[in-house]
Amino acid sequence: MASHRRPKQPGRTRVTVLTATAAAAVALSAQAAHADPQASKQDVKSKVDKLYEEAEQATEKYNGAKEKQDKLDKQVGDLQDKVARGQEELNKLRNSLGSMATAQYRTGSIDPALQLLLSSDPDSYLERASTLDQLTTKQAETLRQIAGKQRTLKQERQEAADKLADLESTRKALGDKKKEIQGKLSDAQELLNTLTAKEKAEVTGEDKAQEGKGGDRADRSGGSRTDPGDQGKLVPESQRAGGALGAAQGKIGSPYVWGATGPSSFDCSGLTSWAYAQAGVTLPRMSQDQANAGTRIYDQGSLKPGDLVIFYGDLHHVGLYAGNGQVLHAPKPGANVRYEAMGNMPFQFGVRVG
Repeated sequence: MASHRRPKQPGRTRVTVLTATAAAAVALSAQAAHADPQASKQDVKSKVDKLYEEAEQATEKYNGAKEKQDKLDKQVGDLQDKVARGQEELNKLRNSLGSMATAQYRTGSIDPALQLLLSSDPDSYLERASTLDQLTTKQAETLRQIAGKQRTLKQERQEAADKLADLESTRKALGDKKKEIQGKLSDAQELLNTLTAKEKAEVTGEDKAQEGKGGDRADRSGGSRTDPGDQGKLVPESQRAGGALGAAQGKIGSPYVWGATGPSSFDCSGLTSWAYAQAGVTLPRMSQDQANAGTRIYDQGSLKPGDLVIFYGDLHHVGLYAGNGQVLHAPKPGANVRYEAMGNMPFQFGVRVG
């Protein structure tokens, strides 16, 4: 007969352990379910800021490649025009050589002494012989010109071919950078889409720019609550610097668009180059090149309104010093041209444009 034993009940200690484990699991689940939203938002902000910084680095490299492409386009066009003109000159020389050869053939190649004996008009023959000598000399000179022109054309064609190859390589680099930028911006947008509209504004910094707007003056300038125009102490070093700052102030609120140089949208170096162009000064396109556009100023206290200010170790961001420790700049994707505290970014040095 089978034995019917009651199952052994778990001991008190085992029950206590199981109960504690279950309670801990519930507590962890509750903690995860009620995770600190502020920490989550900060994590998103950190990731988005990093993606935007990398996108801006790629944008400045894109700007450099675009500038190189534009120069190469012009150089290739000029070389091709030059080759075409050279070929036309060569064709003319060859045609003139053919005409001279035909004229020489028509005069005949009889020995001059025999031709003189046979001629019924020695004076007429002597005149023809003199012309023949002149044609021969001119023909030799034309041959020398043709040879020289052929060498020049060969060099120009090779130079054009090299420029075309460089242009193709630059276009490829441009396309690669464009894809890189778009990829990073797409990743950043996906992260931002996880936030509410208010959180998104906080992450991009647009909330601070909006807070300071109000009144007629703010409507005109788009200034923030730390609008440096209120301090009224510093004056630009030059009329050109003041003109550049004034032009940029007129663009506050314009959107950041990578690769843009105005007049309705800008990236960082696009804004500074456009602003100085309004003051009659041509700046290089890239922030790294703008860093060498004048005298460097390492002491922030010596900066004056309108000076360029360069940020980050690789010099990939630039703005205009606006006074009171503020920079006027095109910050990043998703943000508009605005004033911002310089302490928000790693300042490297200023540049007083000569």
